[in-house]
Amino acid sequence: MQKLNCWEIKKCGREPGGANSSRLGICSAAADTASNGINGGKNGGRVCWTIAGTFCGSAVDCKFAGQQASCMACDVFRQTKAEEGPGFSMMKSAGACTTQG
Repeated sequence: MQKLNCWEIKKCGREPGGANSSRLGICSAAADTASNGINGGKNGGRVCWTIAGTFCGSAVDCKFAGQQASCMACDVFRQTKAEEGPGFSMMKSAGACTTQG
């Protein structure tokens, strides 16, 4: 089974080279190289709920990652958690969140 990143699930086009990246900018999850490999994803693509400034559609969804209950209801979160099973990583490391600024 291929593990999809958030931009592939959401089809937002905000990854580097994506259809909407020049108009809307690159999402912070796609740019977060510190999260590369977590839950088998590229950059922050499978741990986007821990990254501040992630986008859902065209507006900033989370100003401070990990504090929005809406992330837990997101299809990306639910799909990643189900696919990873017991090996699922909720956070990047020891509760650390990425902030963009």
